[in-house]
Amino acid sequence: MTPALPDKLPIQPFTRPVRGEVTLPGSKSITNRALLLAALCDQPVTLNGALFSEDTQLMAEALRKLGFTVTANERALTLRVADQANGFPISTSAKPVELFVGLAGTTARFLTALCSAAPGGTYRLDGVPQMRKRPMKGLIDALRTLGADLRCTGEEGFFPLEIHACGLRGGPVTIDASESSQLLSALLMVGPLASAPIEVSLTGGVRRTFVEMSFRLMQEFGASVSIPAEKSRFLVSNARYVSPQRFAIEPDATAASYFLALPVVAGGQLALPGLRANGDGLQGDSAFAAVLARRQKLGTAAPEENFHEISDTFLTLAALAPLLDGPTRITGIAHTRKQETDRVGGAARELIKLGQEVVEEHDALTITPRPLRSGVEIDTYGDHRFAMSFGILGCHDLHGDGRPWLTIKNPACCAKTFPNFFELLATVRENSLKP
Repeated sequence: MTPALPDKLPIQPFTRPVRGEVTLPGSKSITNRALLLAALCDQPVTLNGALFSEDTQLMAEALRKLGFTVTANERALTLRVADQANGFPISTSAKPVELFVGLAGTTARFLTALCSAAPGGTYRLDGVPQMRKRPMKGLIDALRTLGADLRCTGEEGFFPLEIHACGLRGGPVTIDASESSQLLSALLMVGPLASAPIEVSLTGGVRRTFVEMSFRLMQEFGASVSIPAEKSRFLVSNARYVSPQRFAIEPDATAASYFLALPVVAGGQLALPGLRANGDGLQGDSAFAAVLARRQKLGTAAPEENFHEISDTFLTLAALAPLLDGPTRITGIAHTRKQETDRVGGAARELIKLGQEVVEEHDALTITPRPLRSGVEIDTYGDHRFAMSFGILGCHDLHGDGRPWLTIKNPACCAKTFPNFFELLATVRENSLKP
């Protein structure tokens, strides 16, 4: 069990260069996608190296409520999905199935699509108040086009939802996934359940890295997905997924960004076993390593880094910017204003509190280093990525004597994707002090 964290956590700086290695948690994005696909297979599937966090636990619990058997072994880092034939038990007398998604975007979008594709039953989906502000409209509209009886019981286009399932028909459908690629991923992954092949056409842009992750995983689970040359359409056949029996989850590339940044803050070197950072893995966020290396080589230039495809890592660079030479300009991040919180506005506020010069635009931040202020409390807005990114900055030995100078408020919000982050960070610090 991870020790309870205080409401406010002073970050202990590193006084020695970092060394050793860090075992990263499994990818949240892959774990939740694999859970969904495993539930749609013909036989049991065991996921190895799975992430155990709030987001994945919400997904697993929802699948259990839908009739699937999900067996978790946190010590072994395995999740086993079985009894697929028992999924979506239909009874005219049954009460609606209540599904809670918290603030988990993947869980919310994937379950909405899954329940809409069910052969029958009534499903009510809701989350925390902030989840009711996160974009859903593109997916809702697309599922309705395919015949879903999907009702918004609050504001149109948002959670909470009530779904009266009757399956999905095939055919052409358009979707606007510009606000979140998860909207498109959810539609694609349930596509094989439709009564006929579906042809999905995009309107507006989309972050392709996560969509590519989705259809590569679909192919790993036996689905047929083709992408015409113009890359704005996807053709999904209506064929049953086939169990791979076992599937290995990659270490989380987004979580890796914090420990890739740590040697920049504290000096030294840190090994991250299993991380696939050369573009041969499923995760686009592995490109952050190249961004960080490029930024360190540019001296006092003011490079512009477009984070549109790897936006979950932009806060890592933003929090690191006060320690880099010259201005840092981050673009392609407008869509992050509608994630767990307004990440662009929040980043600007916290960096200004730290004494930095920040120019905030709708789609960009320009951060010019200024002397860091001590005694600052970082608001995390309930967003795990604020806690972890600024937690790494706090490892910088600002005073040169190991005194804490930065405090993270509500550090426990890391439970969403990385429950033992601060415990692991403390272990790395202790190891750096050993002779």
